[in-house]
Amino acid sequence: MMTRMGFCDKWVYWIKACLESSFISILVNGNPTKEFKPTRGLRQGDPIAPFLFLIVVQGISGLENLAARKGLFSSLKVGAKRVEVNLLQFADDTLIMCDPSIQNIRVVKVMLRFF
Repeated sequence: MMTRMGFCDKWVYWIKACLESSFISILVNGNPTKEFKPTRGLRQGDPIAPFLFLIVVQGISGLENLAARKGLFSSLKVGAKRVEVNLLQFADDTLIMCDPSIQNIRVVKVMLRFF
């Protein structure tokens, strides 16, 4: 996703290095376990997580915009000027907004499964 958004290879490498270079330990009854390398995902509380989440969720935004352009998804129209809103994001929260229809729910379900 970062490459598709125009990030240079050096940035992509740096982010991968941050994610792949860590070891974690878990407290069990107040005692730390032996360190191990996580195999997938971000760690809870990782300071880079909100930024990476916003980058990754651009994929959902792109899918929604594509579905809307093809007439498969109708966005929620807000205000007197009927501005179309289909996705609101902040940090690690995402709200998908659409007209209340079975068609829209089906499209959102397909997008989330695909994503």
